[in-house]
Amino acid sequence: MITVGMNYHVLPGKQQDFEGKFAAVITALKAAPGHTSSTLWKDVADDASYLITSEWSDENAFGEFIRSQAFRDVTNWGKEQILSGRPQHKVYKH
Repeated sequence: MITVGMNYHVLPGKQQDFEGKFAAVITALKAAPGHTSSTLWKDVADDASYLITSEWSDENAFGEFIRSQAFRDVTNWGKEQILSGRPQHKVYKH
C-alpha cells in the first residue's frame, strides 16, 4: 500500500473551477486498477494551494494510472486554464 500526495497550485480566482473539476479526477481514479481512495485538501494559509491524497495498492498501479489516457484526459485542462504551475507528486510508502 502507498499514499500519493499530489500538490496543485491554481491561478488566482480559479479555485472553484479546480474544485469542480476534481469530480472528474475522482471518477477517473475510481476506475483505475489499484486505487483505493482519494481526498481533496485545501491549504488554509493559501486558498489557491491544494493537495490530493490518494491510496494505491502499490507504486506500479499509480505509475500506470499517471501514464494513462484517462489521467491525461482529466488533467490537460488544468495545465492550460487553471493551474499556475506543474503539479508535484510525492509517494509515501507504508
